[in-house]
Amino acid sequence: MGKQFPVLGKASGGYHTPGTEINGLGIASNEVVITIDDLLISHVSIANIDEAMSHYDVRAPYSAELGRFLSYTLDKQLLQMGVLAARASARITGEAGGSVITDAAAATDSNSLIADIFAAAQKFDEKDVPDYDRVVFLRPAQYYAVAQNTKVLNKDWGGAGVYADGKVLRIAGMDIVKTNHLPNTVISAGSVLAGSQNTGTVTNKYAGDFSTTVALAMQKSALGTVKLMDLSMEAEYQISRQSTLMVAKYAMGHGIKAPQCAVEIKTA
Repeated sequence: MGKQFPVLGKASGGYHTPGTEINGLGIASNEVVITIDDLLISHVSIANIDEAMSHYDVRAPYSAELGRFLSYTLDKQLLQMGVLAARASARITGEAGGSVITDAAAATDSNSLIADIFAAAQKFDEKDVPDYDRVVFLRPAQYYAVAQNTKVLNKDWGGAGVYADGKVLRIAGMDIVKTNHLPNTVISAGSVLAGSQNTGTVTNKYAGDFSTTVALAMQKSALGTVKLMDLSMEAEYQISRQSTLMVAKYAMGHGIKAPQCAVEIKTA
């Protein structure tokens, strides 16, 4: 099951000659179908005896952990799809596809990484990607390396950030986000979903070799999400097991809409 999203190219035009009939020019178009994944669940069984012996509210922290697994999985899948968008070809003939910047020093040299981020912003500008809602995702190692770079923090350079807090706000006009969920391994189709305890597998559309990925620059138009069932929680007491079963779930899927709105920075 999925939902169709229209993808349009750029309009064209010209000067009108008086008396000439205006028939309307065509605009290149395509359709992107984003499919919904299987129902994603996180569940736990809480024994009555364990709940009775605890001196704290047991269900609240368990519920938080169930929700955390679902939200982390959502983040990981979106970032995997974002990297794949950067590697994807154009959805419309004549339009731009994604971009990949290869830099052997990007993972270890903050100056190189900063230059790569500016190069990513340049690619966005050259492809007429909107200059709002642009974000760069970095892993903690690269984030804190950039946070110590005076080019980013020095007010004389127009830097924005706080060295004492270890925060980087923006580079090249793009917000910088620190995350552990940017993929860094080979994720194979059919492999066990991270953190699922062998109860789920990765679908083909999220699979890829991300072992050299260092950063992802993305504008929000790059991806689309279809939600069939929003996040919800259910609990049921099971007499036969003398325990309460708690299940958190949602059903949604993600897909690539505009690959020109994504740039991957990777090592050689």
